[in-house]
Amino acid sequence: MNSNLLRVVIADDERPARSFLAAILRSFEDVKLVGEAENGADAIELIEREKPDLALLDLQMPEIDGLSVVRLLKKSRLPLVAFVTAYDEFAVRAFELNAVDYLLKPVDKIRLRDALTRAQERLERADLRMEAATRVDAAAALYEETTRPALLERIPVRVKDEILIVPVKEIASIVAEGELLRLTTTNNETYTIAYRLKDLELRLNPVQFVRLGRGALANLEMLRRVSPMPGGTYIATLSNGQQLNISRLQGRVLREHLLKL
Repeated sequence: MNSNLLRVVIADDERPARSFLAAILRSFEDVKLVGEAENGADAIELIEREKPDLALLDLQMPEIDGLSVVRLLKKSRLPLVAFVTAYDEFAVRAFELNAVDYLLKPVDKIRLRDALTRAQERLERADLRMEAATRVDAAAALYEETTRPALLERIPVRVKDEILIVPVKEIASIVAEGELLRLTTTNNETYTIAYRLKDLELRLNPVQFVRLGRGALANLEMLRRVSPMPGGTYIATLSNGQQLNISRLQGRVLREHLLKL
């Protein structure tokens, strides 16, 4: 076996698109297709099992899309990534500004060859590989800032080697902890996800979730008590017993517009 083969996986929820892409990849002598996935959860499992050099990820997969696959992967297992997408001006702009490889459907063989060649070049240089991961994160953030995607009803979270789907209606609070977010449910189950709070807030129903301060969101349906504290701040008590600080500014918003205190 040629040890210099570029090991590639593909993930797309549409079988014809997967088959078309797979056929092109198999026509290249320096490429080995090591697996196909039909959804984001399977893509994560496949990537962590096969440890490919490159993942071709469909941007628009249900439940766990291409960007979520990148977020949910263990960083030590993250391969080089190229996104496959139908034309989306915001995605294309985000990818081009951050030098992230993307392929437009239907995938062109010459364009794919160029992406594979760039991946091979990056593999030969560790600094380029690390830089590629940073660029993907930046492109994801820009894409979500410039679009208003559909509101989330479920959030995929990682628990060891499993991916769980948590209904948004069961989430009591979301609190920023460094570069991670901690989700706490009505049953006091906690999960962490790699996401920026302001980006996730854009994907949540503003009627349902409210800011308590710079680093926290709470589910209004689970807000049971707001207690004043010295200095003009407040403490929010949720139905699961969780208590969170409310900033002075957000306390005023809650009183004037939501709680009618």
